Amino acid sequence: MARTSSGGDARNDVAASAAKQKKPKKRRWYHQLWDVYKMTRKQNPLVTWWMLAAFVGVVAVALLIGVLAGPWVYALVIGVPFGVLAAMFVLSRSAETAAYTQIAGQPGAARAALGTVRGGWTFEDEPVAVDARNQDFVFRGVGKAGVVLVSEGPPHRVGRLLEQERKKVSRILSNVPVTLIQCGDGEGQVPLTKVARSVSRLKSTLTRAEVSEVAKRLKAIGGVKLPIPKGIDPTRARPDRKGMRGR
Repeated sequence: MARTSSGGDARNDVAASAAKQKKPKKRRWYHQLWDVYKMTRKQNPLVTWWMLAAFVGVVAVALLIGVLAGPWVYALVIGVPFGVLAAMFVLSRSAETAAYTQIAGQPGAARAALGTVRGGWTFEDEPVAVDARNQDFVFRGVGKAGVVLVSEGPPHRVGRLLEQERKKVSRILSNVPVTLIQCGDGEGQVPLTKVARSVSRLKSTLTRAEVSEVAKRLKAIGGVKLPIPKGIDPTRARPDRKGMRGR
Protein backbone atom coordinates (compact mmCIF):
# COMPACT_ATOMS: atom_id res chain seq x y z
CA MET A 1 0.00 0.00 0.00
CA ALA A 2 2.84 2.37 0.83
CA ARG A 3 4.43 1.80 -2.56
CA THR A 4 1.17 2.58 -4.34
CA SER A 5 0.75 5.83 -2.42
CA SER A 6 4.31 6.84 -3.24
CA GLY A 7 3.77 6.14 -6.92
CA GLY A 8 0.57 8.17 -6.92
CA ASP A 9 2.30 11.11 -5.25
CA ALA A 10 5.07 10.96 -7.82
CA ARG A 11 2.59 11.05 -10.68
CA ASN A 12 0.78 13.98 -9.08
CA ASP A 13 4.07 15.87 -8.71
CA VAL A 14 4.91 15.24 -12.37
CA ALA A 15 1.46 16.40 -13.50
CA ALA A 16 1.68 19.53 -11.36
CA SER A 17 5.15 20.28 -12.72
CA ALA A 18 3.93 19.83 -16.32
CA ALA A 19 0.97 22.12 -15.67
CA LYS A 20 3.30 24.81 -14.35
CA GLN A 21 5.53 24.49 -17.41
CA LYS A 22 2.58 24.76 -19.82
CA LYS A 23 1.16 27.86 -18.14
CA PRO A 24 2.01 30.81 -20.43
CA LYS A 25 3.88 33.71 -18.94
CA LYS A 26 1.92 36.88 -18.46
CA ARG A 27 2.97 39.51 -20.94
CA ARG A 28 3.39 43.02 -19.62
CA TRP A 29 2.67 46.20 -21.53
CA TYR A 30 6.36 46.84 -22.11
CA HIS A 31 6.70 43.42 -23.79
CA GLN A 32 3.99 44.40 -26.27
CA LEU A 33 5.62 47.80 -26.75
CA TRP A 34 8.94 46.12 -27.51
CA ASP A 35 7.27 43.82 -30.07
CA VAL A 36 5.70 46.83 -31.78
CA TYR A 37 9.06 48.60 -31.85
CA LYS A 38 10.84 45.57 -33.38
CA MET A 39 8.14 45.16 -36.03
CA THR A 40 8.32 48.85 -36.89
CA ARG A 41 12.11 48.94 -36.97
CA LYS A 42 12.11 45.99 -39.37
CA GLN A 43 9.98 47.96 -41.82
CA ASN A 44 11.54 51.36 -41.09
CA PRO A 45 15.11 51.28 -39.68
CA LEU A 46 15.03 55.07 -39.16
CA VAL A 47 12.25 54.93 -36.56
CA THR A 48 14.78 54.90 -33.70
CA TRP A 49 16.32 58.16 -34.86
CA TRP A 50 12.90 59.73 -35.38
CA MET A 51 11.86 58.81 -31.85
CA LEU A 52 15.13 60.16 -30.45
CA ALA A 53 14.75 63.38 -32.43
CA ALA A 54 11.21 63.87 -31.11
CA PHE A 55 12.33 63.29 -27.51
CA VAL A 56 15.38 65.56 -27.73
CA GLY A 57 13.43 68.26 -29.56
CA VAL A 58 10.69 68.46 -26.92
CA VAL A 59 13.16 68.43 -24.03
CA ALA A 60 15.27 71.12 -25.72
CA VAL A 61 12.24 73.37 -26.13
CA ALA A 62 11.31 72.84 -22.49
CA LEU A 63 14.84 73.70 -21.36
CA LEU A 64 14.86 76.83 -23.50
CA ILE A 65 11.58 77.97 -21.94
CA GLY A 66 12.98 77.20 -18.49
CA VAL A 67 16.14 79.21 -19.07
CA LEU A 68 14.21 82.20 -20.36
CA ALA A 69 11.17 82.18 -18.09
CA GLY A 70 12.01 80.27 -14.94
CA PRO A 71 14.07 77.58 -13.23
CA TRP A 72 15.39 75.23 -15.86
CA VAL A 73 15.18 72.25 -13.47
CA TYR A 74 11.39 72.48 -13.32
CA ALA A 75 11.23 72.81 -17.07
CA LEU A 76 13.38 69.68 -17.44
CA VAL A 77 11.14 67.70 -15.08
CA ILE A 78 8.12 68.69 -17.14
CA GLY A 79 9.85 68.33 -20.51
CA VAL A 80 11.06 64.74 -20.08
CA PRO A 81 7.57 63.16 -19.79
CA PHE A 82 6.36 65.21 -22.76
CA GLY A 83 9.43 64.08 -24.67
CA VAL A 84 8.56 60.45 -23.97
CA LEU A 85 5.00 61.08 -25.17
CA ALA A 86 6.34 62.62 -28.37
CA ALA A 87 8.56 59.58 -28.98
CA MET A 88 5.60 57.23 -28.36
CA PHE A 89 3.49 59.24 -30.80
CA VAL A 90 6.16 58.85 -33.47
CA LEU A 91 6.34 55.11 -32.75
CA SER A 92 2.55 54.79 -32.96
CA ARG A 93 2.30 56.51 -36.33
CA SER A 94 5.29 54.61 -37.70
CA ALA A 95 3.88 51.29 -36.46
CA GLU A 96 0.58 52.03 -38.20
CA THR A 97 2.37 52.75 -41.46
CA ALA A 98 4.49 49.59 -41.07
CA ALA A 99 1.39 47.48 -40.47
CA TYR A 100 -0.25 48.83 -43.61
CA THR A 101 2.95 48.14 -45.56
CA GLN A 102 2.88 44.50 -44.47
CA ILE A 103 -0.69 43.85 -45.63
CA ALA A 104 -0.63 46.04 -48.75
CA GLY A 105 -1.39 44.04 -51.88
CA GLN A 106 -2.84 41.08 -49.99
CA PRO A 107 -6.48 40.02 -50.50
CA GLY A 108 -8.64 41.50 -47.74
CA ALA A 109 -6.22 44.32 -46.90
CA ALA A 110 -9.03 46.88 -47.13
CA ARG A 111 -11.11 44.95 -44.57
CA ALA A 112 -8.14 44.83 -42.20
CA ALA A 113 -7.78 48.61 -42.48
CA LEU A 114 -11.50 49.13 -41.90
CA GLY A 115 -11.18 47.22 -38.64
CA THR A 116 -9.52 50.29 -37.12
CA VAL A 117 -12.54 52.54 -37.78
CA ARG A 118 -14.26 53.73 -34.60
CA GLY A 119 -17.31 55.85 -33.94
CA GLY A 120 -20.01 53.18 -34.10
CA TRP A 121 -19.11 51.71 -37.49
CA THR A 122 -19.54 47.97 -38.04
CA PHE A 123 -18.17 46.09 -41.03
CA GLU A 124 -18.99 42.57 -42.10
CA ASP A 125 -16.07 40.15 -41.96
CA GLU A 126 -16.81 38.65 -45.38
CA PRO A 127 -17.08 40.65 -48.62
CA VAL A 128 -20.57 41.26 -50.01
CA ALA A 129 -19.37 41.08 -53.62
CA VAL A 130 -16.47 39.12 -55.10
CA ASP A 131 -14.81 38.77 -58.47
CA ALA A 132 -13.20 35.36 -57.89
CA ARG A 133 -11.16 35.45 -61.09
CA ASN A 134 -9.39 38.73 -60.30
CA GLN A 135 -9.77 38.68 -56.49
CA ASP A 136 -11.65 41.98 -56.38
CA PHE A 137 -13.81 42.55 -53.30
CA VAL A 138 -16.48 44.88 -51.97
CA PHE A 139 -16.89 45.25 -48.20
CA ARG A 140 -19.94 46.79 -46.55
CA GLY A 141 -20.19 48.83 -43.38
CA VAL A 142 -23.00 50.54 -41.47
CA GLY A 143 -22.69 53.65 -39.32
CA LYS A 144 -24.28 56.99 -38.54
CA ALA A 145 -23.28 58.21 -42.01
CA GLY A 146 -25.35 55.46 -43.60
CA VAL A 147 -23.98 52.58 -45.63
CA VAL A 148 -20.45 52.60 -47.01
CA LEU A 149 -19.20 50.23 -49.71
CA VAL A 150 -15.43 49.89 -49.94
CA SER A 151 -13.89 48.11 -52.91
CA GLU A 152 -10.50 46.50 -53.31
CA GLY A 153 -9.05 46.22 -56.80
CA PRO A 154 -8.18 48.26 -59.91
CA PRO A 155 -10.59 51.10 -60.71
CA HIS A 156 -11.50 49.80 -64.18
CA ARG A 157 -12.84 46.54 -62.66
CA VAL A 158 -14.29 47.31 -59.24
CA GLY A 159 -16.56 50.09 -60.49
CA ARG A 160 -19.04 47.53 -61.80
CA LEU A 161 -19.04 45.55 -58.53
CA LEU A 162 -19.60 48.71 -56.51
CA GLU A 163 -22.49 49.85 -58.68
CA GLN A 164 -24.20 46.46 -58.52
CA GLU A 165 -23.97 46.42 -54.74
CA ARG A 166 -25.15 50.03 -54.49
CA LYS A 167 -28.30 49.15 -56.44
CA LYS A 168 -29.00 46.23 -54.08
CA VAL A 169 -28.74 48.45 -51.03
CA SER A 170 -30.76 51.27 -52.57
CA ARG A 171 -33.65 48.93 -53.43
CA ILE A 172 -34.36 48.19 -49.77
CA LEU A 173 -32.94 51.38 -48.22
CA SER A 174 -33.99 54.12 -50.60
CA ASN A 175 -33.67 56.94 -48.04
CA VAL A 176 -30.30 55.90 -46.57
CA PRO A 177 -27.09 57.49 -47.93
CA VAL A 178 -24.77 55.02 -49.66
CA THR A 179 -21.11 56.07 -50.00
CA LEU A 180 -18.77 54.36 -52.46
CA ILE A 181 -15.04 54.27 -51.72
CA GLN A 182 -12.44 52.63 -53.91
CA CYS A 183 -9.40 51.52 -51.93
CA GLY A 184 -6.20 51.34 -53.94
CA ASP A 185 -3.37 53.27 -55.53
CA GLY A 186 -5.07 53.99 -58.84
CA GLU A 187 -6.44 57.30 -60.08
CA GLY A 188 -9.36 58.49 -57.98
CA GLN A 189 -8.81 55.78 -55.37
CA VAL A 190 -8.13 56.18 -51.64
CA PRO A 191 -4.78 54.74 -50.43
CA LEU A 192 -4.93 51.90 -47.92
CA THR A 193 -3.41 54.11 -45.22
CA LYS A 194 -6.21 56.68 -45.57
CA VAL A 195 -9.30 54.53 -46.14
CA ALA A 196 -10.17 54.29 -42.42
CA ARG A 197 -9.80 58.05 -42.04
CA SER A 198 -12.04 58.63 -45.06
CA VAL A 199 -14.82 56.55 -43.49
CA SER A 200 -14.44 58.26 -40.10
CA ARG A 201 -14.86 61.70 -41.69
CA LEU A 202 -18.21 60.91 -43.29
CA LYS A 203 -20.99 63.18 -42.03
CA SER A 204 -23.47 61.61 -39.60
CA THR A 205 -27.07 61.52 -40.80
CA LEU A 206 -28.64 58.63 -38.83
CA THR A 207 -29.45 58.08 -35.18
CA ARG A 208 -28.27 55.04 -33.26
CA ALA A 209 -31.71 53.43 -33.52
CA GLU A 210 -31.79 54.02 -37.28
CA VAL A 211 -28.33 52.48 -37.65
CA SER A 212 -29.54 49.35 -35.86
CA GLU A 213 -32.59 49.14 -38.11
CA VAL A 214 -30.48 49.58 -41.25
CA ALA A 215 -28.14 46.78 -40.12
CA LYS A 216 -31.09 44.43 -39.60
CA ARG A 217 -32.54 45.16 -43.03
CA LEU A 218 -29.19 44.64 -44.72
CA LYS A 219 -29.12 41.07 -43.44
CA ALA A 220 -31.91 40.36 -45.90
CA ILE A 221 -29.49 40.97 -48.75
CA GLY A 222 -27.01 38.43 -47.45
CA GLY A 223 -23.47 38.01 -48.63
CA VAL A 224 -21.73 36.23 -51.46
CA LYS A 225 -23.55 33.12 -52.70
CA LEU A 226 -21.62 30.35 -54.41
CA PRO A 227 -22.96 29.35 -57.85
CA ILE A 228 -24.64 25.96 -57.24
CA PRO A 229 -26.60 24.36 -60.10
CA LYS A 230 -30.37 24.27 -59.62
CA GLY A 231 -31.86 21.02 -58.39
CA ILE A 232 -28.70 19.94 -56.55
CA ASP A 233 -28.55 19.95 -52.78
CA PRO A 234 -24.87 19.69 -51.75
CA THR A 235 -25.82 18.45 -48.28
CA ARG A 236 -27.56 15.40 -49.81
CA ALA A 237 -25.09 14.60 -52.53
CA ARG A 238 -23.94 10.96 -52.73
CA PRO A 239 -20.82 9.60 -54.46
CA ASP A 240 -21.17 7.47 -57.55
CA ARG A 241 -19.95 4.15 -56.17
CA LYS A 242 -19.96 2.42 -59.56
CA GLY A 243 -17.84 5.19 -61.01
CA MET A 244 -15.43 4.88 -58.10
CA ARG A 245 -15.08 1.15 -58.87
CA GLY A 246 -14.38 1.83 -62.53
CA ARG A 247 -17.69 0.39 -63.82
